[in-house]
Amino acid sequence: MQKQLTLIYGIHPVEEAISANRSIEKIFIQKGFRNDSFKEILATAKTRNIPVASVPLEMLDRITHGVHQGIAAKVSPIDFVDWRDIVAHTFEQGETPLLMVCDSITDVRNVGAIARTAYAVGVHALIIPSQGFASFTADAVKASAGALQKIHVSRESDLVKAVKEMMGYGIQTIVADATGKEFPYEIDMKLPTAIIMGSEDEGAAKNILRFSTHIVKLPMPGAIDSYNVSVAAGMMLYEAIRQRTFNQ
Repeated sequence: MQKQLTLIYGIHPVEEAISANRSIEKIFIQKGFRNDSFKEILATAKTRNIPVASVPLEMLDRITHGVHQGIAAKVSPIDFVDWRDIVAHTFEQGETPLLMVCDSITDVRNVGAIARTAYAVGVHALIIPSQGFASFTADAVKASAGALQKIHVSRESDLVKAVKEMMGYGIQTIVADATGKEFPYEIDMKLPTAIIMGSEDEGAAKNILRFSTHIVKLPMPGAIDSYNVSVAAGMMLYEAIRQRTFNQ
């Protein structure tokens, strides 16, 4: 049975969820409200890359159905992990890491489709930003055919920093972008690789483009300016698995 996104509210329920290491997608705190209990919650949220939003009282009243005490939280159906642990384990198992990084993708159907393809081809971890990313709703899980609850998902507050760290681990970072000068098949993806897909409208952030190992473009002879991001991700992942399966 699929876990659903749930909303909890009240200081003690939120504290208990954090203490139990439940995956919190976002915390909502009443704007202008001060409570000593919030200090520890906010400190933990910062440590765990949990987004915190300051919202009007009216919003909390609308989304909750009881005494919220100025705080509520969305509990994610996804259990987040640290991609660094996954990479270390992958190397220990004698495997070559393949990561998928999604930068600011906001359509839940795209998120689900990317996760489904990533899991199907054996991606070791899906890395997302903690802010500006689609929520892991039931629709996202459905679009992934359950893959979002099987693939390792890691959340980062600073994707640029994470990309730099990946390179420090010996992982090449490949961004799909219209400005690319190379094609995916020209890059050796049998090496430790992180494939990076940008947002539906803007593409990858400039700093990610700046610090990545390769910027590639997908062949597109038709009269249209871009592929859907989940389709483009599938094409990139297919090239990676093609090389790793047939170009040994």
